[in-house]
Amino acid sequence: MGDTQGAYALTEKWMTGIIHPRENLDFGDYGAHQTMGDLFVSTEMSDTIHDYRRELDLTTGMGSVTFRHGMVTHRRSFFGCYPYRTMVYNFTNSSSTGCDYLVELQTPHVVDSIFYRNSTLNCYGHLADNNQAFVTAFIIETDGSVQFEDNKLRIGQASNLTIKHLAFTDYASCYPEYHNPQWHPQALDAIERVRSLTLQQLTNIHLADYTALFNRVELNICGPSPHNMPLDKRLARYANGEQDAGLEELYFQFGRYLMISGSRPGTLPLNLQGKWNNSTNPPWACDYHTNINLQMLYWPAEVCNLPECHLPLMDFMHSLMEPGQRVASEFFGARGWVANTMCNAYGYLAPGWDLPWGFFPAGAAWLCHHAWEHFEFTHDTAFLKETAFPLMQSAAQFWMDYLIENEEGYLVSMPSFSPEHGGISSGAAMDHQIARDLFSSCALAAKALQPDSSVALQYDDFSNRIAPDCIGKWGQLQEWIDDIDNPDDKHRHISHLFALHPGRQIDPINTPLLAEAALTSLKARGDGGTGWSLAWKANFYARLHKGDEAYLLIRRLLRPVETTSIDLVNGGSYFNLLCAHPPFQLDGNMGGTAAMAEMLIQSNKGVIHFLPAIPANWEKGSVKGLKTRGNFEVNFNWNNRKLTHGTIKGTPESKGEYRIGSEVYPFTIPPSGRVTVIAEK
Repeated sequence: MGDTQGAYALTEKWMTGIIHPRENLDFGDYGAHQTMGDLFVSTEMSDTIHDYRRELDLTTGMGSVTFRHGMVTHRRSFFGCYPYRTMVYNFTNSSSTGCDYLVELQTPHVVDSIFYRNSTLNCYGHLADNNQAFVTAFIIETDGSVQFEDNKLRIGQASNLTIKHLAFTDYASCYPEYHNPQWHPQALDAIERVRSLTLQQLTNIHLADYTALFNRVELNICGPSPHNMPLDKRLARYANGEQDAGLEELYFQFGRYLMISGSRPGTLPLNLQGKWNNSTNPPWACDYHTNINLQMLYWPAEVCNLPECHLPLMDFMHSLMEPGQRVASEFFGARGWVANTMCNAYGYLAPGWDLPWGFFPAGAAWLCHHAWEHFEFTHDTAFLKETAFPLMQSAAQFWMDYLIENEEGYLVSMPSFSPEHGGISSGAAMDHQIARDLFSSCALAAKALQPDSSVALQYDDFSNRIAPDCIGKWGQLQEWIDDIDNPDDKHRHISHLFALHPGRQIDPINTPLLAEAALTSLKARGDGGTGWSLAWKANFYARLHKGDEAYLLIRRLLRPVETTSIDLVNGGSYFNLLCAHPPFQLDGNMGGTAAMAEMLIQSNKGVIHFLPAIPANWEKGSVKGLKTRGNFEVNFNWNNRKLTHGTIKGTPESKGEYRIGSEVYPFTIPPSGRVTVIAEK
């Protein structure tokens, strides 16, 4: 086992990052994603309100609130119009004389000026920490009077008030300046473009944009569905063991809604809280964690037919290459690019300031798994050549230099930490699995771009030389090269099962012994954990074709949670369906949606597998629009947990195979663009 204490001391001294404390910021000068502020729109009401209803319509991506005050009915609607980067808020009432509204912006940042001009409330300011400039603008349209006083708007006798909200900063995702010198004229142009659009026009633009994505996938699970019950009561009922197929459908589609709402081309990718953070000092800086969380956020993107929503992650990875190459050179003396546990929008990629959680040089390689996945699902050769392969090649260069040969002749990762678990070692299984995944993907990419490429052989050679996964003394898949796993360990990270999911190296059909060892490890960890940990376990069970076990984890993900304090064992959902780590983290939502898709369809070994992990509670149902590797789209129905009808859509003449039960069938897409799947007997 070597001198682990000495290795730890040296690594801690020379290979950890530095943090400089800042007042009121848990993460010091590392920084944090921060709220721009709050807009308060209030109406004076002396009596109790009645018939209050708040809802989010996933089919339209629009939220609304309705209530009655006396004889007056109030309605408020909200949506985000992505094509114009605008939030739209509309307030109406049925009073014959209208109502008075008070509009007030509050921001925790330095305000340089706030004024009302040309029917627009403008606030210019900057952040105290890094002086980043911003402007937030609220275009006011109303049939009432408007008075600007004490930096507030008083709207008088209005029956209709529309607020069009835009916000801009001088940030640009470009190393090393991260500054857009044209930000202000671009902001003014955008504000003027939106000013000319009516509420109905913005609504129509939003609906066309949103539904084009959301309507691609439909899921129907036959069973009880009390649609009209408030969500908090519905979750409580579900937690008590009641069946609610509609709630499960809702949870699945809610993940897709969040993806559409938070990750669109031209924006930063989703972070730990997605995009929805109301603090200047949020948990874990509301940043990007690359040892599971950032990747989990994008697990549903391809299979749930939202490939465009995957692109912000690719753009972010591209922005990290240059600072990642600097970190690889200065910290590790290696070529290529590297990312450790934490990174942010300003290119921080060094190891964190505490070894057990901060040291994870496999972050970039794991992110490259997503670049390859995007190609596998879309067959976009231009993307592979121009974006994915350069990212993958550079990450592979790092691992060619970082891996060393041990006494047995295997390549091992050293120093190595299994994420947030255990001490320093000469080869955590996750490092080896991720590096192996990267090299094999690079080989496949090289062959896809140039079938006779000799470069692919080099990648295959490195992949084959990496230390293999081992089965330990109690039948477990070992987390480290040394057989030291504790069967009573319930840690939330189950990193050594990467090869099972999201990797493709272990599965019950092709590697049954390793799959059984992975199952042993998974069972030992139990069914508790944070929200994201529950979601990952559900995906593991789905890949092991254990539908009932995966379903149990989905039910646990929907367990109501009220606390916002950190809890590492009692994850679930808040009453708005957002995932409770706790506190709120978005990754569990996305991992849960991905797990449900994995229960219905898998294609990680080049074969489309229908209903690989269908649970007993999903006896009958249908799904439309899920995607598989090979750039295929599937629609199918099932009854008694068996496929009754299905189609595979794809490019004419493209070939593949599909599995139903134990039978595998080849197919070629005909000129019609779709092939009918044989029903299960």
